[in-house]
Amino acid sequence: MNYRQLGKTGLDVSEIGFGAWGIGKGIWVGASDDESVKALHRAFDLGLNFVDTALRYGDGHSEKLVGKAVKERSEKIYIATKVPPKNGQWPARRGVPAEKAFPAEHVIGCTEESLQNLGLERIDIQQFHVWSDQWVDEGDWLDAIQMLKEQGKIRYFGVSINDYQPENALRLIETGIVDTVQVIYNIFEQAPENQLFPACQKHRVGVIVRVALDEGGLTGKITPETKFEEGDFRNRYFRGDRKREVYEHVQKIASDLEIGLDQLAETALRYVLSHDAVSTVIAGMRSIRNVETNCRLGDGSGLPKRVLEQLKAHRWVRNFYE
Repeated sequence: MNYRQLGKTGLDVSEIGFGAWGIGKGIWVGASDDESVKALHRAFDLGLNFVDTALRYGDGHSEKLVGKAVKERSEKIYIATKVPPKNGQWPARRGVPAEKAFPAEHVIGCTEESLQNLGLERIDIQQFHVWSDQWVDEGDWLDAIQMLKEQGKIRYFGVSINDYQPENALRLIETGIVDTVQVIYNIFEQAPENQLFPACQKHRVGVIVRVALDEGGLTGKITPETKFEEGDFRNRYFRGDRKREVYEHVQKIASDLEIGLDQLAETALRYVLSHDAVSTVIAGMRSIRNVETNCRLGDGSGLPKRVLEQLKAHRWVRNFYE
């Protein structure tokens, strides 16, 4: 496993991180707790040392599973989690004041709850689960972050940027307050390369990439006939004619690169890791098989420049979360 520095934190984190949304169950269907814990352990065996979870993933269930696995290990595993917005608005909406989403008492209370779920005394990276740049000069959320740092309950502060709004954190980055940002970045969603990544590199902000495989769309396994279990959020994400659209797009990628669809997931992850601004990519992994497949790619090898240039033509602007 290759490691990269997580911005100015100085933490050396594995290129492949463990995205723990799916193991929290909730709107993901089909996870087994026993298999999830085994997957975590196998990831740690392979050198993965970064896990991203959130208080809202299964209402704390994901955090509890992560904490259980981490307590059984001797090596240092870095844990990032998230404070949900008090007003329950995903994504953050323009014009809504910071006090509605992240008042200090809410930030502190959620952090205490996450610490209890994880069974830890300190969280390595505490993130806000949504963000609006208008909040830079609003509210008392920063007082809470500074107090939690002083108390030793969190080490670093980050934000998870709203879906497909990579410019909606530039002001925050310029303040120097934030240590990490989490953002959607993949072959389809290339917008972070425009302004966000240069700003992160300038201010030494760590970049955590989510949705590198487009919720499965960039694995090459989603076809017009694909069926998801009842209750799985992907039924909404890939609703209507979206599965056909995705399938046609990935076929074009495979054709242009002269690769099979079975090579698409590797290409997608290596595309993300080819950018120097990226610190780690958090892949959703609910099985040992997926862990072994993904961790193998954290070897420090990106894509050839020629392939990266070919993939620029496959930028696809859309938002399937809407």
